[in-house]
Amino acid sequence: MKTIAIASQKGGTGKTTTAVHLATAATLAGYDAVVIDLDPQGSAATWGDDRGETAPEVISGQATRLNVLLESAAREGFDLVVIDTGPAADAAARRSAEIADLVLIPCRPSAFDLKAIRTTLDLVEATRTPAFVVLNAAPIRSRSVDEARDVVLGMGAKVSPVVIYQRAAYGHSVIAGRTAQEFEPDGKAAEEIAALWRWVKTEMKIPPKKQTRAA
Repeated sequence: MKTIAIASQKGGTGKTTTAVHLATAATLAGYDAVVIDLDPQGSAATWGDDRGETAPEVISGQATRLNVLLESAAREGFDLVVIDTGPAADAAARRSAEIADLVLIPCRPSAFDLKAIRTTLDLVEATRTPAFVVLNAAPIRSRSVDEARDVVLGMGAKVSPVVIYQRAAYGHSVIAGRTAQEFEPDGKAAEEIAALWRWVKTEMKIPPKKQTRAA
């Protein structure tokens, strides 16, 4: 079982959107995935309620019970756990980073957001967990993406090669308990999420499934 933690000190960076989209992309590719929602706001859990019985499963939890939740997920045979942390570098974020195989840090390509990731980068540096910044909600056809990438690299951090752009499909889909891949399968947002999942799968060395529902 592999574990991904989605972390960022700043709110509004797209942590929950990233978490549920990655877990659903894994599910569509034939993997058994679960989202553990540690954010006190419970946005992922609300999304899971709207989704009903459709996978992936979403579990609400607290950092103090994270080990128990992960042990339960392992017993149930999940291939992937995606942890959605709250908007603070608190105990939940630190514990998630310690346990995770990979930390993804969503960040909008703006000056305020770029400055705010320093605390999260310090956190993952302390836990020595492999981590990548994912540029998120990026304006289309803008130099800000290249500039933001340079800033992150200048901090000594790694950047995901896949950029998530500002697209209406993300917002419209999660309101209905779905994701962009389900809402608009042939759209640009769906392509971005599929690419992000393929990169994550390669980065984490997740073996292919013999039978898949989607590529």
